[in-house]
Amino acid sequence: MSHYDLRSAARPDPDQPMVDIANYVVDHTIESKEAYDTARYMLLDSLACAALAMDHPACVKHLGPVVPGAEMKGGARVPFTAYELDPVQGAYNIGVQIRWLDFNDTWLAAEWGHPSDNLGAILAVADYLGRKAEAEGGKAMTVRDVLGHAIKAHEIQGCYALKNSYNRVGLDHVILVRLASTAVTTRMLGGDKDQIVNAVSHSWADNGVLRTYRHAPNTGPRKSWAAGDACRRAVTHALNAIKGEVGYPSVLSAKTWGFYDVAFKGKSFEFERPFGSYVMENVLFKISFPAEFHAQTAVECAMKLHPQVKDRLDQIERIEIETQEAGVRIIDKTGPLANYADRDHCIQYMVAVPLIFGRLTADDYTDAVAADPRIDALREKMVVRENPQFTKDYFDPDKRYIGNAVQVFFKDGSSTEKVSIDYPIGHRRRRAEGIPVLMAKFEAAIRARLPADKADRLLALANAPEQLEALPITEFMALLHG
Repeated sequence: MSHYDLRSAARPDPDQPMVDIANYVVDHTIESKEAYDTARYMLLDSLACAALAMDHPACVKHLGPVVPGAEMKGGARVPFTAYELDPVQGAYNIGVQIRWLDFNDTWLAAEWGHPSDNLGAILAVADYLGRKAEAEGGKAMTVRDVLGHAIKAHEIQGCYALKNSYNRVGLDHVILVRLASTAVTTRMLGGDKDQIVNAVSHSWADNGVLRTYRHAPNTGPRKSWAAGDACRRAVTHALNAIKGEVGYPSVLSAKTWGFYDVAFKGKSFEFERPFGSYVMENVLFKISFPAEFHAQTAVECAMKLHPQVKDRLDQIERIEIETQEAGVRIIDKTGPLANYADRDHCIQYMVAVPLIFGRLTADDYTDAVAADPRIDALREKMVVRENPQFTKDYFDPDKRYIGNAVQVFFKDGSSTEKVSIDYPIGHRRRRAEGIPVLMAKFEAAIRARLPADKADRLLALANAPEQLEALPITEFMALLHG
């Protein structure tokens, strides 16, 4: 970390982490077939999440122009709506749709997050640029081009999350969505390395938002639009950089006034590996349950136990849940749960519902389902503790497990077996099992939201990878629009 004379006005060289991002975004060629294949499924999964979110009025009220009437003919199209918006507000809209239900992909390490959140910015900018190019006689980028940008956004966000914990200093993980989307969209808009560094410096100068809205006693729906907000801010920084806005080269390392000293307890960032395509290849899909990912395998355990306990709920004495350290820290909640956002971040709630009903859907977090007294009755009987092996495997770069175990004990002294699952169906090691489920999620979601002819066309493309990747992004977005 640089420490220099605060009185000197001489501009230092840019901080190396920003230079590394610019070099990666401009120079690195993604050659991994697995990364592109996974990115294609990530795109379909994210659009399924966006379609499902449209059933929720609390999400829909966020969509549209920033003020009524401020639409942009020929702008970025918002899937499953008739909106055409400037790319800044388009990024917000698409980001909100994808993130709303907490059902899109996940990355877990020292920091957590959802790398597909970056699609809000990437799709909005790609559609805006493509429509502009076509109106001027040029060509739009292809879906494959978009996937390449998404791979790089995943990599930036995920590699920063491997060794750097923003949550431990109270900052929300969307700080990394803003970072990755700023870098990638600046490049999409034609920015060079210097402009990318400048844009990224502004992203860091924003500092980060507090993650208090993810935790009791303040848990609330902002967590569902925070990523969209990060996408919106990212595109603003990218557009400003392209216009020639200067950057702040030591925004990270400046003594007293830099990010490290102000927000990161004086520590500089640490990195486990150079940028490549590791994150996309290892990303976790939320396929089965719209639940905070540290609890995914706990829900799966509870589903397995449902047949054994559904007729004996009144005989339960206690329920033991073993999870990772992160799970204990962020989703172990007792007492009243105020709203939807509280419930989908409570491991006890996410275990109780499948034990009782044999399911966990987005509707199960609503007030109507939460009013069932059996849910809170089971929550009161639950004991949550860390399993050190789960924590160790969680951080192992060759495993990236998200283990949980659940066991139910009855008043007569009997018990179920302890059901323990190391990694969920969305994990890389269960790809073969998970992809058919992901595709079923995609089909059900778009058929519920689009006319049959558009849905049929999208499904045909989803099953023909080369055709899908060769498609201009403008044609792809047109199929989702209206």
